Amino acid sequence: MSEDPITGDEIDPGPYHMRLYVAGQTAKSMAALSNLKRICEEHLPGRYDIEVIDLMKNPKLAAGDQILAIPTLVRRLPEPLKRIIGDLSNTEKVLVGLDLRPKARTT
Repeated sequence: MSEDPITGDEIDPGPYHMRLYVAGQTAKSMAALSNLKRICEEHLPGRYDIEVIDLMKNPKLAAGDQILAIPTLVRRLPEPLKRIIGDLSNTEKVLVGLDLRPKARTT
């Protein structure tokens, strides 16, 4: 999120459109969806939509976003495109991956 140079307030980058690629209703896939919904409700209330793509039903859809592992979250908007692989249980890494929280600076 960027900051307004005059007021210092955070500027809303607009809606977040995310695709979660899963393979059936495995424990890991269900955990990823649950974790994603929780994170979005907490940090992006009313500003996101999630499209779940089950590659067991539509395997050809994996090529479009270059999916190599499952589950994979692809943030399509706002640009640039971002990918996060795994069950999304590490909230801090997901927030950094979605550009909702800055990376920790090391000195």
